[in-house]
Amino acid sequence: MSSDVNAGAAGGQPGRPLPSSGLARVFAGIDRINHWVGTAWALTVIIVTGAVCYEVLMRSAFGQPTVWSNEVTIYVSACAYLVAGGYAMLYRRHVRIDVLYLAMSPANQRRLDVATFVFFVAYCLTLIYVGGQQAWGALLQWETTGTPWNPPIWPVKLMIPVSGVLLLAQGTVNLLRDLGIGTDGARAA
Repeated sequence: MSSDVNAGAAGGQPGRPLPSSGLARVFAGIDRINHWVGTAWALTVIIVTGAVCYEVLMRSAFGQPTVWSNEVTIYVSACAYLVAGGYAMLYRRHVRIDVLYLAMSPANQRRLDVATFVFFVAYCLTLIYVGGQQAWGALLQWETTGTPWNPPIWPVKLMIPVSGVLLLAQGTVNLLRDLGIGTDGARAA
């Protein structure tokens, strides 16, 4: 994988050399994981499109609707939505109210980032803890959807704590970079 994976989190600098410090390498590894997971799950739109097209064809042309297509679409889309959080965080595409933020000095922006990071961590830890409990309970009970197809629901619930870990890791990396920690001397833009 090229060093371009780090470009989104490092001020959009394609071809940026690989980091040399240990902490910077850890940061780059987290970047690569979120990039890979986000890219891989983005490709699941093909599965969703295929399932919807198959359902439309079977229902319209043959009068034989499927029992699985709707749930596959929901399952795959929900998982993609969840794991996209870390990817969006890597490329700094989450929503932020820039009207006030951009009017601040860089020092005040960093202070605000540190202050709001507490709430971000609380949110991510809630995803990890509560989502983990729900996934574990669904697995132990072999919880299903109760529909005619009736697939197990734990795989989707498992994506909740996984997404919390990916989001927390990337958010932490972004904040530390913004503070100039682990950036090999270069502060991120």
